Amino acid sequence: MNTFFIFGAKYLVALSLLLILWFFWKLPREEKKGFAVVGVVSAILSFVIAKLVSLAYMDPRPFVVNHVAPLIPHAADNGFPSDHALLVGVLAAVVSLYDRRFGVILWVIALIVGISRVFVGVHHLVDILGSFLIAILSAYAVKRLYSKRTNATI
Repeated sequence: MNTFFIFGAKYLVALSLLLILWFFWKLPREEKKGFAVVGVVSAILSFVIAKLVSLAYMDPRPFVVNHVAPLIPHAADNGFPSDHALLVGVLAAVVSLYDRRFGVILWVIALIVGISRVFVGVHHLVDILGSFLIAILSAYAVKRLYSKRTNATI
């Protein structure tokens, strides 16, 4: 069981990245530019927001608080928000705005990554939920602004 969660915590992010590349490749030509712009800007915005929020809210990692060794090595820094959960969350959120069914697949992966990061002892649940919230709000805001600017529909 530990092996599954260690894999989910460390390596499952790569599957999300591969799936989003495949999704981009399969998109109709006329949607690729918008998807790329919304995806890149959403990722940048979400990471900027995450860094700002991490300055305002400190959440020591579970292995620091509980004085135990995590299942994967990690620095004893601020755990809020989770960068791994933020990345898979923003990928899932952006894809969901273009294709809800494929977005569900990416959200399942994101949930596994998030749960795995909690299970291995490097994040609290609030770190994961905070990342997902930032990712969803960023993707939605960027898509909405992009749609207004280009007169496209969400």
